[in-house]
Amino acid sequence: METLSKCLIETNCVFVEWNFKKIDYAFKNLVSLAENLPRTTILEDSDTYWHGVIRSLIFRFPDDLEILKIPSRGSIQVKSASRIGVSDLGVNESRVNKLYAQLVNRNIS
Repeated sequence: METLSKCLIETNCVFVEWNFKKIDYAFKNLVSLAENLPRTTILEDSDTYWHGVIRSLIFRFPDDLEILKIPSRGSIQVKSASRIGVSDLGVNESRVNKLYAQLVNRNIS
């Protein structure tokens, strides 16, 4: 996989790409943070790609979270998208922003 697919519906999905000097370390830590999100089921986990489903607390709506390491570019792509509906009320963007903030708090750059 060279890149994650872009968001099909902009109102229920977020796609970002971050650059890191220590790409392997950043990927490992980001995956660790993602795996520890509440109500997360891991679907795929490899050296460069992680995919999980996170369910909402009350209605159990599924959101896909994908993380792709691209060593040749020194970047990590993250995509979080709702499987149901056209709006996520900002949940996916908030999730990705919180993951990034937690990653930065671990002094990963």
